[in-house]
Amino acid sequence: MRIDGRNLNELRPLSIKRSYLKYPEGSALIELGDTAVLCTASVEERVPDFLKGSRRGWVTAEYAMLPRSTETRIARERNGFNARSLEIQRLIGRSLRAVVNMEALDGITIRIDCDVLQADGGTRTAAISGAYVALAEAFFYLFQKKQIGQFPLNDYLSAVSVGKLNGTSVMDLSFVEDSQAAVDMNLVMTAGGKLVEIQGSSEDKPFSIEELNRMLDLAGEAISVITNKQKETLGVEISGLINAPS
Repeated sequence: MRIDGRNLNELRPLSIKRSYLKYPEGSALIELGDTAVLCTASVEERVPDFLKGSRRGWVTAEYAMLPRSTETRIARERNGFNARSLEIQRLIGRSLRAVVNMEALDGITIRIDCDVLQADGGTRTAAISGAYVALAEAFFYLFQKKQIGQFPLNDYLSAVSVGKLNGTSVMDLSFVEDSQAAVDMNLVMTAGGKLVEIQGSSEDKPFSIEELNRMLDLAGEAISVITNKQKETLGVEISGLINAPS
């Protein structure tokens, strides 16, 4: 048993609420245990300079933690992003782009904003899973307005943390578990079981291929649960448009 009584292969309570804000074309509040991230997707009818004339679109992301999202206040990022935030927002952006048909956007940028309201471990993975829902909602807005002729999502996408704690592989680490883990790993995966990104390292002794495979199996179990929650949240009207592998 773990600190919060969960099984080794059990996610914290997961909730995703779509259309959480009035003004963005897409928005979602994701809560994973005590971690809460607000994700919005804004439509911009322009693309970065390097894509002008290419007949392609773009998806990019920003990430930040609110000052009292943690136990002690952290300063606002007024003069640009710190190294951690910059690394995470790049992860979010490239993860989402992995399941988007950019040609279907043709001159449109979707700007994702992920703001951590409360942090208790797994903020980057929760941000990716919530951002996907906000992105899908923004695409549905464009599709309904006939600003795009093809729904751009090729698969579902979500992320989860796994690790090695007290000699055992576990799923979805809280902050306390993460700080004690011998191995800490974040995985981004599609519903089709394909890996988009793996970020992992040993904090103590090297770990074996067998242990890595066990953590990958745990991640796959978690991704299935998160994907089902995303489908439930988006409903059949949007889920039916996603060109996910059968």
